[in-house]
This record gives sequence, structure tokens and C-alpha cells, in this order.
Amino acid sequence: MWYHLMKSNTLQKEIQKRLGVLYEKHHSWLISVSYNLSKDKIDSEDMVGELYLYLAEKQNQNLFYKDSFNLKYCQLFLSSRFLNKKKRDKKITYTETFSEELDDEYDYEGDNRLEETWVCLKGELEELKKSRMWSSAKLYEMYQFSDMTMEELSKEIGISKSTTFLNIRKIKMHLKDKLNNPFKKEGDGK
Repeated sequence: MWYHLMKSNTLQKEIQKRLGVLYEKHHSWLISVSYNLSKDKIDSEDMVGELYLYLAEKQNQNLFYKDSFNLKYCQLFLSSRFLNKKKRDKKITYTETFSEELDDEYDYEGDNRLEETWVCLKGELEELKKSRMWSSAKLYEMYQFSDMTMEELSKEIGISKSTTFLNIRKIKMHLKDKLNNPFKKEGDGK
């Protein structure tokens, strides 16, 4: 039990450090991503705040990337929150009289599907890096989990843009066939 408490305390410190780095390096980017979705400054700040709370409470090491958190996951999280808010807002009708009607609760299942798909994606990429598709998987990972464009990635590695594009597309198609779409509910298909 003592070891578990020490490990938990160490993880909490690591998450706090990573949240600090995420805030210092990427807060303005996260706000702009959120603002591009909502077109509302207050809503965008609220969504980014929810992201920080979620990362602090969830304590999921699979979301770590370099010295912070995976920015693609953060972007998907903000998109998911915005879409859920948009759905919820469509269901609300404003009247002058008080209504006892309850709103639908937040789509926690959707968040769980997103996280489950994220873990599966990371696992599938690790498996692909052990196969003959290792180079394509590594290129996809380098592109998808960074701020680099395909052109910048091609220049950094020293390969043609078409090679980069074809390898990334091959992995995208593989993942599309292999993983379930987290934005579709059970019974809706992939």
C-alpha cells in the first residue's frame, strides 16, 4: 500500500509539472483551437479549463507526450466537448416561464469511447512499429503528434513529400479499418 501511495504521489507531481508545461507552451494555442470551434471567448476559456481539470483528474499516463500532454488528444477533447455542448444547446429552448424539464446529462460514454479509441490507437501504433510497417507507423506518429506539416516532416527526415504522404495515408487507412470511430455510438457502425 505504501508503494502505491508513493507511486500515486509521484504521478500527481508529474501531471502537475506537465500541466504547467502545457499551460506555458500551449495555452494560447489551446484557446485559439477552442475559439475556432465556439467563436466565443468565454466558452473557449471554459472548454480549455475543463481540459486542464480532466487531465489533472484522469491521471492517464497514455496522454503524455514529450514534456507535456499529447496536443492531438487535447484538440480532440476540445472538439468533443464543443460538439456535446452544441448538441445540448440545440435541445434547450428558452422561455420566459420556468420549466422543470431536465437537460440531458453530459455524454460521459462519448468521452470514454474517445479515450478507449485513443488507447487502442497508441497500442496499434506500437504494434505496427514492430511489424514491416514500422517506418510508416513512425512517420504517421511523427506527423500526427507534432505541430509539423508533411512538408516540414519531409524536409527534417530528408524524404520526398509524396513518400511522406503515401506512408501516412497507408497508416490512416489501416487505423480506419482497425479502430472504431469514437464519435459514433454503439450500433451506428464503425
